[in-house]
Formats: sequence, structure tokens, C-alpha cells
Amino acid sequence: MKKTKKLGQDNLWGYLLIAPTVIGLFILNVYPFVDTIILSFCKSGVFGGREFVGLENYAEIFGSQEFWQALWNTVYFCILTVPVGVFLALIVAILLNAKIRGKVVFRAIFFLPMVVAPAAVAMVWKWIFNSEYGIINTVFHLDAGWITDPNLVIPTVAIVAIWSAIGYDAVLLLSGIQNISKTYYEAASLDGCTKLQQFRYITLPMVSPTLFVVLIMRLMASLKVYDLIYMMVGEGNPALSKSQSLIYLFYRESFIKGDKGMGSAIVIATVVLIGIITAIQFVGQKKWVNYEV
Repeated sequence: MKKTKKLGQDNLWGYLLIAPTVIGLFILNVYPFVDTIILSFCKSGVFGGREFVGLENYAEIFGSQEFWQALWNTVYFCILTVPVGVFLALIVAILLNAKIRGKVVFRAIFFLPMVVAPAAVAMVWKWIFNSEYGIINTVFHLDAGWITDPNLVIPTVAIVAIWSAIGYDAVLLLSGIQNISKTYYEAASLDGCTKLQQFRYITLPMVSPTLFVVLIMRLMASLKVYDLIYMMVGEGNPALSKSQSLIYLFYRESFIKGDKGMGSAIVIATVVLIGIITAIQFVGQKKWVNYEV
């Protein structure tokens, strides 16, 4: 009887301890998401109020050229940032794992962009890429409209995104590389394997679980890109239509035009897109991710 009573008290304390997290999760995540789904089937005015319109919002966005352009901009941004960013992060992680002097300092330098406010990062790079007085155009005597040319604006923003994230991704990959037992490399050296062969047959397979996590995180962050475009491009820029992402389009529909129903439909479409791509990755990872120790 006492044992049952003590078990009940332990369960009660357990529920009390997790209650703040569960309540916060429901209030800040679950409820807003469910409300967004409901709102996507409604028309919403600037001053509030809802009118149920069924699938009208979805029919409107799927028939909108602006939506498909924003979708392509988002996918194009992912294509530019994810493969290049993850590859460079892996190279940096390997270099930081090497026996070099001051590698702790180098790790801090590479990680530094992650602790700087994204707005500050975007503004500094915006000045660097300025077509009139930017450092790049001035030093190399160019006349490129890096953030005003529709053909250059997404690659320009992609450069900033890669620079901002490479340090964080490299630190994660570095932790995965350092968990690989040195006995594998010692045995490979005795067998006459070169450094390149060791990287291909030992490092890459062993770090693949961490690489998969980094790939998922970077892809989701790229699909949800907003702040860099908002700060570097912004309203009134002639290249905005060729650079706005799905999340930026949601911002314009919800907070500039005041149509939160349309904005909610764009968010749900983005969530479905992220879900599909993530599911494809989880299916594909069975062929290249090695979980064996």
C-alpha cells in the first residue's frame, strides 16, 4: 500500500515538473498551429473577424504567379545554400580537427557569426554589396547590382546565409568527427591507406549520422528564410519579386496587405512542403547514413 502511494506521489511530482513545458508547448506551438490551419480556410480583415470561405484561399494561392515565383525562389535558395554550405562546413570541421596551433581560436572565429544578431549581419553585408559605395564594387572596380539585380539577388543572399551558418554546422560536424575512434585510422594507416582514402571510407561513413542531422537543420532553415531577405532586399527593391521566399510572401500577405487568411494558407503550404522534403530525406538516409559503430 505504501509502495503504491509513493509511486502515485512520484507520478504527481513528475506531472507537476513537466506541466510548465507541456502548457508552454500547447499555448505557444500547438494552439497557434491549429488556429493557423482554421484561419487558412477563412477570410480575415485588417481589424479582425473571420469569414469561412473553404478552399478559396488555397485556390487563389495555387493560381497566383507570385506564389509559384516565391516557391521557386525558396527552392533556388535551398539549392544554392544547402549543398555548398554543408560541404564547406564539413571541410572546415576536418581542418579544425587537424593538429594545428590555435585551433581553439579558429573554432571561436568560425562560430562567431552565430552569436551575432541576424539583423546586424544582414546590414553589414548589405553595405558590403551596395552597388554605389560597397567594398566589393569599389575594390574590384565593378558595377554590379548585387541586391538590386533580379539575377544576382538570390545568389548574393545565399552567400550571406552560408557565411552565417558555416561555423555552427562545422562545430556540430566536428563533434561527430571527434567521436570516431582513432583505432580505425591507425588500422587504415597500417594497411597503407592515404588520407583521402581514410576520409572516404572512415570519416564520411562514421560522421554520416551527424551530417544527416546538419542537412535536415540547414534545409529547414533555408526553406524558412525570411530575415536576410527582409533586411537585405526589403520593400521597394526592384528585385523583390525575384527574391521573396514563401515566408516573406506570408509576411506581406498577413501584415502588409492584412489578409491573414491568405497568409495562413501560404504557411500551411510551406509546412506541407517541408514535411514532404523531410520525409524524402528520412527515406533516402537509409541508403547512405551509417548508424553502425
